[in-house]
Amino acid sequence: MQRKAYVPGVAALMAALLAGCTGGSGDGARADDSNPGQPGVATEAAEPGKYRTLPEPCRAVGDKALGSLLPGLEEIADEAQRKKAYAGEATLAYDTDRKVGCRWKVDSADATNHLFVDFERVVAYDNSVSDDSEAETLFARQVEAADLPEPVVSESGSESASGSESASGSAPESGAPSATASPGTPSASASGSASSTAPSSSASAGATPAELQPRLLDDLGDEAFVDDELSSSGSTAKRRTVTVAFRTSNVVVTIEYAEQSATLGVVPDSEEMQDMARKLASQLADSLSG
Repeated sequence: MQRKAYVPGVAALMAALLAGCTGGSGDGARADDSNPGQPGVATEAAEPGKYRTLPEPCRAVGDKALGSLLPGLEEIADEAQRKKAYAGEATLAYDTDRKVGCRWKVDSADATNHLFVDFERVVAYDNSVSDDSEAETLFARQVEAADLPEPVVSESGSESASGSESASGSAPESGAPSATASPGTPSASASGSASSTAPSSSASAGATPAELQPRLLDDLGDEAFVDDELSSSGSTAKRRTVTVAFRTSNVVVTIEYAEQSATLGVVPDSEEMQDMARKLASQLADSLSG
């Protein structure tokens, strides 16, 4: 008797379940409407970046530009060695579609010059973030790391010079004195403790010191900056490193151009090096957009 009573109950339960399944499958639109926020339905993927590949870094800089930036190239007598020096050395890259670079080092009678060019293609792994936005965030971190001084607004050349001195005066408090005070305001460095050991630096940096400060640039790519650092290596040999970085769409390009004088007390010229590095940056920006 207990067995007979149990079977009808099971049959009723099965009938109810079948009815529920049938009703659910027949009302599919309503089931979809009950979950309007399903992933992949309510949101659209952000647009990918403009660039899908990167240039071959050691071929990105032409021989003419290399000859200007690295004057010691033409002093290399051996043809095979000169050709190798022009070719540069590619940096180690695990994914050449994402990050590549090349470096050159050449000695001359007057100085040793270094050039490094780096290309990075930024890809956002979050579908809701565009590659351009991700590259913009990366570049903002790069600008922050450069620790550029606040821009100086002045009405005359003399006021610009004094303003840049005050800007450089505050910089050493947060960094190394010789590396931070010199890059943007070489004249301030020359008028300070370095004036007795390197008098030529005052003459080298006497022209428009405020215009040579590390700063943002508005005529290169989507955004850009130039940094300028003067440091001493060994006894009193001076090494200047100019960095120009820019972003165009989802690609960030960084150029580091350095010169160390062979003669003690001679300071590499800031204006000349900045001009040459910026010229190369413009050429690379044009080649990317072309």
